[in-house]
Amino acid sequence: MGKVIKIEKYNAVKPSIITIGTFDGVHVGHQKIIKRLISLGEKEGLTSIILTFFPHPRMVLQKDNTIKLINTIEERSTILKQLGLNYLLIKEFTEAFSRLSAEEFVKQVLVEQLNAKKVIIGYDHRFGRNRNADIKDLMKFGEMFDFEVEEISAQDIDEVAVSSTKIRKALYDGDIRRANRYLGYPFMLKGKVIKGKGIGKQITYPTANIKIAEDYKLIPKQGAYVVSSTINGKTVFGMMNIGVNPTVNGEKESIEVNFFNFETSIYGETLKIDILERIRDEQKFESVDVLKQQLKKDREFSLRFIDSYNAQ
Repeated sequence: MGKVIKIEKYNAVKPSIITIGTFDGVHVGHQKIIKRLISLGEKEGLTSIILTFFPHPRMVLQKDNTIKLINTIEERSTILKQLGLNYLLIKEFTEAFSRLSAEEFVKQVLVEQLNAKKVIIGYDHRFGRNRNADIKDLMKFGEMFDFEVEEISAQDIDEVAVSSTKIRKALYDGDIRRANRYLGYPFMLKGKVIKGKGIGKQITYPTANIKIAEDYKLIPKQGAYVVSSTINGKTVFGMMNIGVNPTVNGEKESIEVNFFNFETSIYGETLKIDILERIRDEQKFESVDVLKQQLKKDREFSLRFIDSYNAQ
């Protein structure tokens, strides 16, 4: 199990093997690169490190608030830890940091802070002030500071880029099966359970309202989904609605989960919700009674899906 720490707290006792990137989604394309990093590290006695920057450079340099990421930094950290990586190091991305020259970045961060002996990097990777240095420059710095550079092939980098684009599109389209296939694990939402209007309870489908703190987290297409969560060490299944609840004149988007066979109060708890299957689009029903009939069908659909999911 690896560690996730800010780069300033890292103490480079052993030489390291490093790759650099956002790794948003940590999907199957990313995992291929990470597994290579880890196996080379084990073979050559090097500490395996992913160096990532947060906030996303576009959020800082372009003040871009529209950027949506597949994972929050916390979700990304959890997934990377499970892969067997030694360290995920988070470097705060600031305007001051963006002004470091390529040589200053290599010397101060890769060599002095991280004791780099090997750097695995994409053929198209650019770094340093104004992103004006490339892999050829990195190789020159490698000769200067005594570390090796291994290039990730164009095919593998294209696979990563295409997968990320396809995952985002699938989530926006509500195609959760496709997104999960590319990710290699269920897409997740993580948030705190807050008090809602209590409408679900009134119609015998009580819901946990999930508030996601990170405004940069990508939220899938509005609609109903089959989900699971681990609560008090037990897997609990349910159905979730993302939307505005038009039948009861809702206006703001909310994320509400109706857990099956679950009565415990979980207000204030933080839950990770895994999204397993899409049920239907959100729609406005002509009455609350018609909505209740649909929720009954949704529950039946979900239970059938869960049976087949558990049988896999």
